[in-house]
Amino acid sequence: MINNVQNVSSLSLTRGIGSVATENSSTASSAAESAKNDQSFAAILGNMATQAVDTMKGAESMSFAGIKGTATTREVVDSMLQAEQTLQTAIAIRDKVVSAFLEVTKMQM
Repeated sequence: MINNVQNVSSLSLTRGIGSVATENSSTASSAAESAKNDQSFAAILGNMATQAVDTMKGAESMSFAGIKGTATTREVVDSMLQAEQTLQTAIAIRDKVVSAFLEVTKMQM
């Protein structure tokens, strides 16, 4: 999920919101790499949402494994902390999207 957030933050004003490119040090492979990794903004948000749900499901199953005694306390705590971080990231992104939408609706035409 963090990789997708980094991809969103690398949006270029000249390229628009339609695609995202990752930055690489080599110029020859970066063009081919960026063409391969170009995704729409909606696809990135969709992938992030899917990963967030998967993380939450994993934390839930790990907590059940902890209750059964098949997982250690450390594994359960790590899984729950990761789920909490994912939830906080999703909430922050949602707040930013809502804020941006409200700013756009306030613009004069």
